[in-house]
Amino acid sequence: MTAPVLAGPDLRFHPVRDSLTMLRRNLKHMLRYPSLTIMLVGMPVVFLLLFVYVFGGTLGAGLGGAGGGGRAEYANFVAPTILLMTITATVQGTAISVAMDLSEGVIARFRTMHIARVSVLTGHVLGSVLQALFGLVVVTGVALLVGFRPAAGVGSWFAAVGFLVVVALALVWLCVALGQVSKSVESASNTPMPLLLLPFLGSGFVPTDSMPGALRWFAEYQPFTPIIETLRALLLDRPLGNHLWFALGWCAVLGVGGYLWSKKLFNREYAH
Repeated sequence: MTAPVLAGPDLRFHPVRDSLTMLRRNLKHMLRYPSLTIMLVGMPVVFLLLFVYVFGGTLGAGLGGAGGGGRAEYANFVAPTILLMTITATVQGTAISVAMDLSEGVIARFRTMHIARVSVLTGHVLGSVLQALFGLVVVTGVALLVGFRPAAGVGSWFAAVGFLVVVALALVWLCVALGQVSKSVESASNTPMPLLLLPFLGSGFVPTDSMPGALRWFAEYQPFTPIIETLRALLLDRPLGNHLWFALGWCAVLGVGGYLWSKKLFNREYAH
């Protein structure tokens, strides 16, 4: 009679299972501390109300159009920009969350556990994308209430949602790296600030044609202008032109660059 062979501990890594565990942790953290989510979603709503009701009449008159422009036309012009700003506000929260985990030693604790290392950052990324989608639903609802009238069909809506997810993924990975490179939680809240300012220096709030030479050149070639123009084309049923390809190109650069930068920073800290 042979003695039974006892199975040893499972030493394999399970990246998908561990990533979902980290995602649940981040979602529970968002639910327990909703103030950050409310602030990140509330800021784009404030910008939307400000630009539609305070500046919309004057800025809309400068847009021209068949109806001579006005607040209603400006609501259609600015709503895609506010949707993009919803994503940039959310990813700012990602940088803060990553910096908090680093400063409180949570990530150092995870490194001592038998879990796939990639799951720590992936949990932050997936949680932030879901948070961004929640914010986009809220802001889209408010935009419809203040006069945004999209002309997109069902297919264009699906395309717009997919495009927004791609943009969110690219910017989240960039902000995961910014959160790791920040010296403190306070600096992590400021490091992604250029992402909030770039829509103002592009076609987000006024057409680039109205800008002086050097600023107009920057506005037309910076990453957010093709992203905003792609959203406008999809939501308002206008021709895409080359904007989609430039936008996807910028997303690939930001997303792949952010992922590689994040991985390098995480492995460098791990080596210590």
